[in-house]
Amino acid sequence: WHSNLDGFQKLLLSRVIRPDKLVNAVQHYVHESMGRKFMDPPPFDLDRCYQDSSPTTPLIFVLSPGAEPMGALFKLAESSSIKVESISLGQGQGPKA
Repeated sequence: WHSNLDGFQKLLLSRVIRPDKLVNAVQHYVHESMGRKFMDPPPFDLDRCYQDSSPTTPLIFVLSPGAEPMGALFKLAESSSIKVESISLGQGQGPKA
């Protein structure tokens, strides 16, 4: 059966038999049919994001474990001569923000 099915049919079969393996199967299918460039996220360019922002379209960072954008943000602010003030939004910091 392995040689009789194309990649998409194998993906559908994986969905039916082993739904817990579907994420890996989809990644493999995308890699095989479209190439590696569709698997890897583009590098984050803070300067380019800043150029796209405005007072009505601010930059918002949604952090995940291990993400630390503050160093890059302070570096961009220094190179652009922009004053940046950091506020931690812990308990009681809402009014200050």
